[in-house]
Amino acid sequence: MRAFTVYQGRSVPFMNDNIDTDQIIPKSYLKRIEKAGFGEFLFDDWRYLKDRTPNPDFVLNEAKYQGATILVAGDNFGSGSSREHAAWALMDYGFVAVIAGSFSDIFYMNATKNGLLPIVLPLEVRKAIADLPAETTLTIDLPNQVVQFNDQRHSFAIDRTWKHKLINGLDEIGITLQSLQQIEDYEQTIPSYWQ
Repeated sequence: MRAFTVYQGRSVPFMNDNIDTDQIIPKSYLKRIEKAGFGEFLFDDWRYLKDRTPNPDFVLNEAKYQGATILVAGDNFGSGSSREHAAWALMDYGFVAVIAGSFSDIFYMNATKNGLLPIVLPLEVRKAIADLPAETTLTIDLPNQVVQFNDQRHSFAIDRTWKHKLINGLDEIGITLQSLQQIEDYEQTIPSYWQ
């Protein structure tokens, strides 16, 4: 997993409340077994018209937001089913962080486990970000738990365990590999008839 320390990027406002996992990545696209390739179908029902051409009225299709990597949303982001594919789709599209008023617990866990940073900020701050010119750069400083833009600094909370994992790029496999020598030492004690 990629380490997340200090990141600078542009944001895209999608201030809808209650964006659920089926809206993030519809169930009809959950047939892949790898994590890659889901970005194409992110927000599929909104991004595309019935003939699969880009919907010109959807914010992600606006030229000024191309390349934005921070999604700014409403309240209750990621509600619905527990599909981990929602985090995969956001990351595969290119997002590194989602700023919302709140997240469903399962989506929050899936995001952090995959290296996508979920940040909770108040509505007035999110509205200020949404109103920024599209070329404005935001800075997310995870070690200091701050989002900065223009002359504003806004603190956010994050559990210290998740903060440690994200800053150090540690997923469950990475954490296990930190104990590789102890695992190998233990394996040497296993009788041959158990192998």
